[in-house]
This record gives sequence, C-alpha cells and structure tokens, in this order.
Amino acid sequence: MNQKIGILDSGIGGTTVLAEIKKLLPKEDYIYYADNKNNPYGEKTEEEIYKIVDNIVKFLIYDKHCKMIVIACNTATTRCMKQLKEKYKDIPFVGTVPAIKVACDNNYKNTLVLATPATIDSERTHELIKENKKIGQEITLISCDGLANAIETKNEEKINEILEKVKYKTKNKKIDSIVLGCTHYPLIKKEINEFFPNTILLDGSLGVAKQVKRLLHQYNIENLNGTGEVEFIYSKKN
Repeated sequence: MNQKIGILDSGIGGTTVLAEIKKLLPKEDYIYYADNKNNPYGEKTEEEIYKIVDNIVKFLIYDKHCKMIVIACNTATTRCMKQLKEKYKDIPFVGTVPAIKVACDNNYKNTLVLATPATIDSERTHELIKENKKIGQEITLISCDGLANAIETKNEEKINEILEKVKYKTKNKKIDSIVLGCTHYPLIKKEINEFFPNTILLDGSLGVAKQVKRLLHQYNIENLNGTGEVEFIYSKKN
C-alpha cells in the first residue's frame, strides 16, 4: 500500500522518532507534521492537547490519506492516545511513551525520568511505573518546564539552566539511567551527558519503530516500492 505514514509532534522533537522508523522501514513514505504553532504541548491542559492533536490527525487521515498515525510526542500520547484510538477505529496508531519499561527490564537501580509537566502528571506515566518497577529499583520523576521549547528555539543558555536545576535536585541520588521522556530531549544527549557523565540515556524511538513495522505487517499495509520520501508540514505561529 503506497499511502504514507503520518507522524506528528509539537515541533522538531519527533524527528528523532522519524529517524529510527526510516532506518527500519526505508521503503515507506512519510508525512511529518511539526506543530510549531502550538508548541509546547507539555504545559497545556489535557483538553487543549486533545483538541489540537485531533485536528492534526483529521488532516492527516482525511486530507493526506495516511494509512497509519504515529504520535511522536510523549505528552500527546500519554494524554490523548486512548481517545484517538476509540474515535478512529480503522486506522492503526502508534504512540510514544517514556521508556520506563526499558529501564526496569535492564535492572537499573536509580532511574531518572525527565519529561514535560503534562507527561509527568499523566496517569499513563504512573501506570508504567506501577507495571514495571521491581523491588530495589527507584524511579525519580522530574518535570522539565520549558526544556522542549528551549531545544526548539536552540536556547543553549536556557537548556543549561534547566539541566543545572535537574542536577541539583538529584545531587544526593546515584542516577544510573535517564529516561528521556520527551522526543525533543534526544536532540541534547551531549549536553545531558555533560551534566550526568557515565549515565545511560534511554528513549523510546527504537521501540516505536518496531511497533510501526509490526502493525504494518499485521494490517497488511506495507509499502514495498516507496523511496523513503518525507513530506514536512509546519504549522506557524500567528
């Protein structure tokens, strides 16, 4: 099936997910929707996020005829994926959630989860901890207000200021892994490693790519003749 896979995020963060999907599925074609107009999602209410994301999903399905939707945003996934799946029952959805399961399965003892306020506060994030945390494992959640936007705008001073605060908050913990719970955060792995040297950084991009591949096969909608073309669409701030 030569219809495209629709991928959306509040900005450039989801390109980290797109890159992993393309590695695994080079013959698929894609539409990447960067919603710069409404960035950042992480400081909006659940109702606001759902309304914004639903409008983009409608556009990708009905105007662009996408065969699958990938929500390359932890905030949007944890806040409105369930509603979207119920509304668009005939379209396969793949979401992005903090890689808490990966951290727990690899037996890290002191995991730090960095994410937006909306992701940190979401029911889904706390479910992931409850479902996967083992005896002897500690998971610390820290809300990085403004970090996604600082990455989006390439504000290095603000990025370092936020990471400095995170470092201070965890000064008494022996952090051995950090879950990058926002798709923007892998774009500053180098900066994070400078504040947390010798710490494993985890994100969910590879898991998302594998799930996309599984569902394409399950729904029998693989594209064997595509070229890996990506159409980028950017909403714009007023």
